[in-house]
Amino acid sequence: MTTASEKVAEAAKRNVFARALKAPVTVPAGLAETVDRLLVEASLGALALANKAGEVVFGNAKVEDAIASGKVVALIHASDAAEDGCRKLDAKFRAAARGAAPAPIRLFSAEELGLASGKTNVIHAALIQGGAAAKFLAGASRAERYRKGSAAAFAEPVGSDTDKE
Repeated sequence: MTTASEKVAEAAKRNVFARALKAPVTVPAGLAETVDRLLVEASLGALALANKAGEVVFGNAKVEDAIASGKVVALIHASDAAEDGCRKLDAKFRAAARGAAPAPIRLFSAEELGLASGKTNVIHAALIQGGAAAKFLAGASRAERYRKGSAAAFAEPVGSDTDKE
């Protein structure tokens, strides 16, 4: 499966942007990687705002408590988290959501989550329902679709999108 990053690099190589715009275009080297970095930065910025809005909890125990309260809309696990801890939290979330739980987000490293939260060693987080959390979900979904090579990476946002406000 071709990733969106590979598709962007191939489009730049084949001069697709110039043909589409009907004008000469200079595509900077590393455009695909720059797009990926910007999508991740935007997502992490939205996570930081959701944290300030009180719509994120961090740490295994706090995530478990939030799941038990029934207010969790999504789980976030660091991409470098141990599978056992993720599996346990995922099972609790699925049970609380009666099987209708969205897949956990595993897009960011523990270091990236720590920078976005202002905390150290962030492995697990839970999003609490709210507008800022929805904006983060939209951004994270877009970044994940880009990395997976979805043609719809920018077509339709999932959840609330900052462009509509």
